[in-house]
Amino acid sequence: MTEPDDVALVRRVQQGDLGAFEPLYRRHAARTYALCLRLTGDRMAAADRAQDVFVRAWERIGSFRGDSAFASWLHRLAVNVVLQDMRSTRRREARIMLDDTATAFAPEVRMDERIDLDAALLRLPPGARVVFVLHDIEGYGHDEIAKLLGNAPGTVRAQLWKARQMLMAENHS
Repeated sequence: MTEPDDVALVRRVQQGDLGAFEPLYRRHAARTYALCLRLTGDRMAAADRAQDVFVRAWERIGSFRGDSAFASWLHRLAVNVVLQDMRSTRRREARIMLDDTATAFAPEVRMDERIDLDAALLRLPPGARVVFVLHDIEGYGHDEIAKLLGNAPGTVRAQLWKARQMLMAENHS
């Protein structure tokens, strides 16, 4: 017997079969966590945000219409949850000094020919990191990122350029 696809599971949840949410969670938890980790640069924050994504998915499962793949819907939800948390954090704190804490999580390590992307992402300023992950890793366009972040497309391009320059400099140091 084959496993039900995501849409079939979503329909079951929408019809009141609460147990159908667990296989959706199991299928998508690792990818959701990985996306949250790349966006936040912090394992604890990523775990918290991934949990928030599934709580939000549970709350909003009724709004899933199936126009796109469930994975795409969940991916967009994850990006929005992380960005919303970042905005809230920025409002609470005058400035996030991630660079000071990044070294505690990723000590400076030189690699011969390649960089450790996750460690390098930790050292990027938060804005540049988010833009780089969304554009170069997740495939979002400049205008789409600008809309998600509430920035001008030119700002997104500048942050992407800055992120790429910093990553190239790290790779050549």
